[in-house]
Parts: sequence; structure tokens; C-alpha cells
Amino acid sequence: MRTLRFNSLALAAALSLTLAACGGGGGNDDDTAAPVDTEASFEAGTRMAELAAAGKIRVGTKFDQPLFGQKGLSGEPEGFDVEIAKIIAAKLGISEDNIEFIEAVSANREPFLQQNRVDMVVATYTMNDKRDEVVDFAGPYFQAGQDILVAKGNPKGINGPEDLKGKKTCSVSGSTPAATVQEEYGITTAELTLFDTYTKCRDALGNGQVDAVTTDNVILAGYASEAPDKYELVGAPFTEEPYGIGIPEGQEEFCDFINDTLAEAAEDGSYAKAFESTAGTVIEDTPELPEPKGCEN
Repeated sequence: MRTLRFNSLALAAALSLTLAACGGGGGNDDDTAAPVDTEASFEAGTRMAELAAAGKIRVGTKFDQPLFGQKGLSGEPEGFDVEIAKIIAAKLGISEDNIEFIEAVSANREPFLQQNRVDMVVATYTMNDKRDEVVDFAGPYFQAGQDILVAKGNPKGINGPEDLKGKKTCSVSGSTPAATVQEEYGITTAELTLFDTYTKCRDALGNGQVDAVTTDNVILAGYASEAPDKYELVGAPFTEEPYGIGIPEGQEEFCDFINDTLAEAAEDGSYAKAFESTAGTVIEDTPELPEPKGCEN
């Protein structure tokens, strides 16, 4: 296991989200598709060579996260995570038609990688030391922060994690946000409702079953933008959540390849284009690509 370190200045800057006036988001503009590298060539025996020869890649992502990974009217997943996966696949010489997107909820991301059910996971996947014990991460490609979603008008007066004590709070099983409110803010098992997806938490907030939902601010911003008369974001992030791309352990070359691909995307503008066509329809400020953590084991 290695200890993950990040650029604290980049993290702090990225936690300041400005919601644009418009709602919706998560679109899948064909113009954002990264050009496929038809001349991609890799050293024999590398993971990149295997994937390029196969001509396809399996990507675990979420299907219910507005702005990052959500099935649209077409039935295909859309969002910033999806576009990041397309950028990486294109650099391998794989077109988006040959990407198999597999739904990955929070609790099954590590098992999917360990069981070879996916080749990589791009799914609002926070990089942390506990997860790094069983999988590896490339990136980060985005910095988020844990926040709280409440009913419109904030009837329970929840302004931060300290106010969750004695309230009914919802999060997702196996998620970092659930562990954080329990371990750092003393939320008891009786006070915490756990589902397998955040949409179920959102719906529970909507029908009054819970008083608050906690997870990453960018996820909650998507829900608030979809129903601004029903939900509002507290807007006081209290953690740092760097999103990485999960891959099976022992694929250091693939990790380096992904980091290099992200750096090229930031340089040629495709990273910004991918963000602005998806999450950027709600989150006004286009982020800079965070500093990579490095891939050495």
C-alpha cells in the first residue's frame, strides 16, 4: 500500500462550486467525442497492447449520477465520467461504440476490479488509502468535497455536518461519505439510512423519509439542479474527495498511460470540452486537471 498525497491548493480551489443558472446537464454532445487514435501502438505484453488488440474495453461507471454518469433518454450513460472514459479509450485506439459501460455502484467498485469484471472504473471514485490497499488509481481527474442536500427552505436548519446529529441522514453503503459522518461526526447507525444508490436517498429526502442526504457536492448539485423547487445544497463542503480512475493492482504502466492521456487532454482542450458539455452545464467554473499522484507501488 502507498500513502496517497494530493496538491492541497488544488483541492481547496476545486471545492468552490458555482452553480450556473441553468439546470439539466449530463448531455452527450457527439462533438465532445475524442478522436480515436487509429495509429495507437504499444509494447507487446503491456495492458495497453492487450486492450488495443481486443479492440474493446469494459468500464464500470454509475448510471444514476447526474452530470457524471447517468443513463439518458438514449439509454446510454452520459456525463463527465463517461467522457473521461471515452478519452482514455480513444487513446487506446478504441471507439466509443466498443466501450461496454457496466453499472458500478459504490459498494461493488473494488470487487468488480478484483474479479476482472471491468478493465477500469470511472465512477465518482474517491481515491483513499483504504481502497488503495486492494486496487490502484490513476489520476485524480477531478476534485470534489462532501456536502449535504436538504429539502427546499432547509426546514431542519442543517448548515453543516455538526447539525446532522439527531437528524435522519441518508448515504450509500460502502461509501466514503457514510463512513465520514459516522467516524468523524458521531452519526449513529440508527440515525443513518443506507441505500445502494444516491437516487434512493434523494427520493427518501423528497418524501420526508430522511432529513438530509450526504455525499460529494457535485453529485448533490446535480440533484438540486434537476429539482430546484424541491432540494437545495447546503454549500459548505467539509472534506476533500479526489476522483480517480480505478484499475486492478499491479498495472503500473496502464496507470502511467492514463495519467499521460489525461495530461494530453488537458493540454489539447478535450478535458475542458468534456467537462463543459456535461457537469459544466450546471457547475460554472471549469476545473484544471489536478496534479497526478504518481503510479509507483
